[in-house]
Amino acid sequence: METKLVKINNMEDCKKDMEEAGRLIKEGELVAFPTETVYGLGGNGLFPDAARKIYAAKGRPSDNPLILHVCDMQMVESLVKEIPDNARRAMEHFWPGPMTVILPKADQVPDCVTGGLDTVAIRMPDHPIALELIKKSGVPIAAPSANTSGRPSPTKAEHVMEDLHGKIPMILDGGAVLVGVESTIIDFTDTEPVILRPGWITKETMEDFLGCEVLMNTSLKASDHGVPRAPGMKYKHYAPKAEMVLVLGEDQEKVVNYINKLAREQKEKGKKIGIIASDETKDLYEADEVVSVGQRAHLETVTAHLYDVLREFDHKDVDMIYSEGFEGEPLSEAIMNRMVKAAGHEILRI
Repeated sequence: METKLVKINNMEDCKKDMEEAGRLIKEGELVAFPTETVYGLGGNGLFPDAARKIYAAKGRPSDNPLILHVCDMQMVESLVKEIPDNARRAMEHFWPGPMTVILPKADQVPDCVTGGLDTVAIRMPDHPIALELIKKSGVPIAAPSANTSGRPSPTKAEHVMEDLHGKIPMILDGGAVLVGVESTIIDFTDTEPVILRPGWITKETMEDFLGCEVLMNTSLKASDHGVPRAPGMKYKHYAPKAEMVLVLGEDQEKVVNYINKLAREQKEKGKKIGIIASDETKDLYEADEVVSVGQRAHLETVTAHLYDVLREFDHKDVDMIYSEGFEGEPLSEAIMNRMVKAAGHEILRI
């Protein structure tokens, strides 16, 4: 299959391309497109065959639920059995934006989209290309991240080309995304809202708005019987090709010294070492490749660059990656959730 890469500079000049993309989605084909979080791999959310194509293109396990992307509340109403008051308030306030809600699914939503669950994940993206694509297709778009399953999520169109060239008919290139990590997923099917995946919208932000406690459950419980209720809960994600180890500690100077010690030991064994640092510490390291992921003082720079940096190390051909952690601030929940999964839970705390 030949993959068509379309640069979208503005919607007015790209009407024909957007109409073609919408037609492909409606007919059951796949189109990769930008959102404010990461690039998504979209298919018709009401077609079981489209969901199967998404799983096949990504190499994604079919019990990992897909998120349905919508452009208005009317579309939401058609996909769910009910909308609790807290969920409706949150959608009206945070949408369009990086929040996904879990609600009881309507019968028309295919089981293969929800991983066999009786709930459905829905969000309204805050990106003009994404919203226009949904409008042009006229259907909710099922869209996980547009990468090979397990690899770092794509924040640029070239990342999508790297993973999915020849597997899908079209990629819409809207440039680099703004947020850089996937949406916050919050389950509104229980009495108390539960965050299943942290993201840009933090637990504290949600509690302040709703005026109630919001629980956090980012791993599978025994009662889940091994079935993930949201994307990213069960399988290893976001991983670079090289082995990655997270080094955590309250004293940043000790963390730097310990990473340098580990790096020296591995270099003596002939290994090529990469280090993920921050702007504040990058000049303190001794390794073959040292890359800053952003500023500790401004964690939004870390979310924006994290996946790009992980992919950059794939091209640097390192044997081992050591990384600082980012703990203590509300947004660090989202960062550490991705970094722990990228490291495959290889964590050293000093």
